[in-house]
Amino acid sequence: MSDRVQNTAASEGKNVGNNGSLSGLVIAVAGAGGPAGHATLVRLAEAGAVVVGADNNPERLAEAVDAARYARGGATVTGETVDLLDLESTRAWADRIEKDHGRIDGLVHLVGGWRGSATFAETDLADWDLLEKLLVRTVQHTSLAFYDGLQRSDRGRYVLISAAGASQPTAGNAAYSAAKAAAEAWTLAMADGLRKAGGDEGPRSAAAILVVKALVHDAMRAERPNAKFAGFTDVKDLAEAIEGVWGKSAAEVNGNRLWLTEKP
Repeated sequence: MSDRVQNTAASEGKNVGNNGSLSGLVIAVAGAGGPAGHATLVRLAEAGAVVVGADNNPERLAEAVDAARYARGGATVTGETVDLLDLESTRAWADRIEKDHGRIDGLVHLVGGWRGSATFAETDLADWDLLEKLLVRTVQHTSLAFYDGLQRSDRGRYVLISAAGASQPTAGNAAYSAAKAAAEAWTLAMADGLRKAGGDEGPRSAAAILVVKALVHDAMRAERPNAKFAGFTDVKDLAEAIEGVWGKSAAEVNGNRLWLTEKP
């Protein structure tokens, strides 16, 4: 089951000028209700894309959809509450998007979560149980659900947001780093499938990973005005980098980790 947040301007048939870098593209965003999702919906809408967000929090999702809609008057932005832990629900969401819009050109995976401990010995395996669902299972479901549709696009992109800790885990982040590493491995396997499907001509679509140390947004800065947030990526800069994945060829980004912070 899902509930839709409808874009009034789109439902009334209002047109949007085709002058953005993503004009004509249909892009889905999983985990659209958080700060990173909010920034990403706005950026994609400003770039001219038709944007379809999903989140498990309908109130946060509605706020993000409204902000993106008004960031570019008349932009087609909708949202649904979708159970991404259920593969069939996720497949149904992907099918609806392609049926409603005639195509699907991207899935941005922003579903997140964090649990950690003071030391390795204090790791609570209940943290793994939660993070495996949030950070791995949802990636499995969105990648499988959107895989075929993205290959039908001439600019199909699957974009995973990951963390530097997946490559250099710390003692207190065992569960988190392991889940991120698993999500990266799954996405790279998807990229290999896209590469093989492209044959001698190279991949038609791409799966890429954007790597950050951590994310920061205005509310965090307001809460901690003296914090430096060294190495953190602002959610607006992340959104800009997400848009940029469509500005490169599939061969350039497929199967690559694109670093937005210093490599460990």
